[in-house]
Amino acid sequence: MILSCGEALIDMVPLNIPGRGDGFLPCLGGSPYNTAIAIGRLGVPVRFLSRLSTDFFGEALVNGLVQNKVGIDLIRRTDQNSTLAFVKLEKGKEPQYVFYTEGAADRSFSPEDLPKELPAEIKCVLFGSIALTMEPSASTIESLIVREARRDSNSALVISLDPNVRPFMIGDQKAYVRRFENWVRYATIAKISEVDFDFIYPGLGLEKSLEKVLSLGPRMALTTLGAKGAMALLRKEDGKVLRVSAPVVDLPVVDTIGAGDTFHGAFLSWLELRGKMSQSALASLTEAELYDALYFANRAASLVCSRQGAEPPTLKEVESLK
Repeated sequence: MILSCGEALIDMVPLNIPGRGDGFLPCLGGSPYNTAIAIGRLGVPVRFLSRLSTDFFGEALVNGLVQNKVGIDLIRRTDQNSTLAFVKLEKGKEPQYVFYTEGAADRSFSPEDLPKELPAEIKCVLFGSIALTMEPSASTIESLIVREARRDSNSALVISLDPNVRPFMIGDQKAYVRRFENWVRYATIAKISEVDFDFIYPGLGLEKSLEKVLSLGPRMALTTLGAKGAMALLRKEDGKVLRVSAPVVDLPVVDTIGAGDTFHGAFLSWLELRGKMSQSALASLTEAELYDALYFANRAASLVCSRQGAEPPTLKEVESLK
């Protein structure tokens, strides 16, 4: 089982209303939320950990999880408002966001919302995105990751980070990078997009950025490259580094909302479905297995890009796409 931890919000996506002009369509979203949905749709057991509102947006978010077979028993409910994220889409560019988070439920995720111990069936915890740029949610999630990373080797979890950087949410780039590198040190997998690297290590270049991340201690550093596919560096037990790339599938692109989240969820789902969700199994992945995992995740991401909004595919849809 996989645990997704972080924000859940409402994406206000641009919509042209005939006779009325431009408006916004409310869609369920948030990077860890989208990732949980992606995992659930692929048939992999998953739970969500956060604080969510009891307002009508919060009800919709919880219902969305339930409908996609995501466990909700670790969610704390509160009468605080739900976070809103207004999205601007321009052809050929990354989506731009404006967030309304002050006093919101998911931003207020606090230490008392954490379970004293995670359910025994959880093998992987994923975290990241804007929840790590706001307090108290950032420190709360960080404390959970540090706690779980300090387990002994017999009960060690796979911890997967996707920072999903939103620069306008970050006031001090250098302070953010210091904190980011600390998260990486506790992670087993660090999934970072090419666009994220432009902000985190400007001017360093993709290859050196990936190598720097891997040098901080995770077992795997992987990056998404948009239409160019994805690449991963895997540090084997003998210290050698396995480098693997895989392409996307050429489908018409409607928008890229949720593409990185779907990739992350699909990659972790492949590991779980193939019985590879452990520290030792990751270290033992072959070049062919790592390629298959990347290509599986790319197919899922390609499908979500062919749809409007974050609508991850099912396992049947991914497997039927060659």
